Amino acid sequence: MDAREVALLTLNDCQRQGGWSDAIMKKRLSSANLDSRDGALATQLCFGVLQNRLLLDFYLSRFSNLPLKRMESRVVEALRLGAYQLVFLDRIPHSAAVNSAVELTRKHCKNPRAAGMVNGILRSLERALDQLPTIPQSDLVSYLSTLYSHPEWLVQEFLSTIGMEETAGLLAANNSRPAITAMVNTTKTTAQGLTDALEEEGVSVSPHPWLKDCLILEKTGDLEGRRAFQEGLFYIQDPASRLAVQALDPQPGMRVLDVCAAPGGKSFGTAIRMESRGEVISCDLHPHKRKLIQSGAARLGLEIITPMTADGKAFRPEWEGAFDRVLVDAPCSGLGVIRKKPDIRFKDPEPLKELPGVQREILSNAARYVKPGGVLVYSTCTILRRENEEVVMDFLAARKDYKAEAFTLPGPVGEIQAGMGTLWPHRHGTDGFFICKLRREG
Repeated sequence: MDAREVALLTLNDCQRQGGWSDAIMKKRLSSANLDSRDGALATQLCFGVLQNRLLLDFYLSRFSNLPLKRMESRVVEALRLGAYQLVFLDRIPHSAAVNSAVELTRKHCKNPRAAGMVNGILRSLERALDQLPTIPQSDLVSYLSTLYSHPEWLVQEFLSTIGMEETAGLLAANNSRPAITAMVNTTKTTAQGLTDALEEEGVSVSPHPWLKDCLILEKTGDLEGRRAFQEGLFYIQDPASRLAVQALDPQPGMRVLDVCAAPGGKSFGTAIRMESRGEVISCDLHPHKRKLIQSGAARLGLEIITPMTADGKAFRPEWEGAFDRVLVDAPCSGLGVIRKKPDIRFKDPEPLKELPGVQREILSNAARYVKPGGVLVYSTCTILRRENEEVVMDFLAARKDYKAEAFTLPGPVGEIQAGMGTLWPHRHGTDGFFICKLRREG
């Protein structure tokens, strides 16, 4: 099995099973036994197709007499793979892109005539590469949706929030490849010490331009197999998540509650910032995710973390007023991490409408656990106002003993005067992320 076949099967599984591409790709790669180079190509092909699916479908539809929706799903994915290589990957010969798509169709598709159809469509697209079909611009939403491969409802959401110019920048950023960023476990090493350890193993390392104890990694290979990882010298996390911990500002000796913690990155950052002095209770609703937190904390040597299975909506009387700091990184639509999970953009928007109700319930419950004078941080990895600002404003209207508190973050983020702010991929180079700092009076 080669890289293109892995990509095809992953894409098909995503469509058929409704699972997330990153998890499915990881499973496919583990069973395919590809080398690091082919594994990287398979990932690039899969994510590239997902990032550009609507645009690829627009081009393909111009050269096909049969609508894509009437084709077998594996035929469509083979066409998309071929088209992605033709349109976006200059280093791959056109003949290889077309021929591989034809062979994959012949191998995996039921209709014996499908391979000929794939060949004809892709050859027509190849001949038109110097002058690709023009996307109609009469409707702005439709145009941006096709050009950047985001569903129209999501484009409209962004346009209403940040306007046309910034929306285009955000959509383009969502289709970019984010850097791999490692957070230094300063209870075990320093940034320089981790740099030296990783470079000894062939990883390219550079400091993050504005976030302390954060390193940008390239040429990682099997990162979890690296000695530095196994020794617990770092964990992988986007800078935006690290900034939520900075807003929380946990201090050594404090008692901290992380309400929706899995897979544990913010709990890890909290314990490290506390110099492993104090207590961090790290909760998740699902037992298997509690085990993820437990194993991560053990690898990092963070003994002050106590993983627990707990429902963030269910009140625990023994925790009332018991914590100096409480973090609510609420379940959300995840629309701030499209760079890493490109298929999130294609979520059914209807179930997402119920999320603010869940978020309000968790936030309201968690507020009961904060000591008078303590801090409550609410965060999400989405950029929709109804899951962010609107949730907080409803909370503040109901809880007069809480006030939003200004805080300052490093780099281009700076001072958050209103006590709540959004990080944007196109502005800050981070995940899309919302952070609000609330102080309980008393």
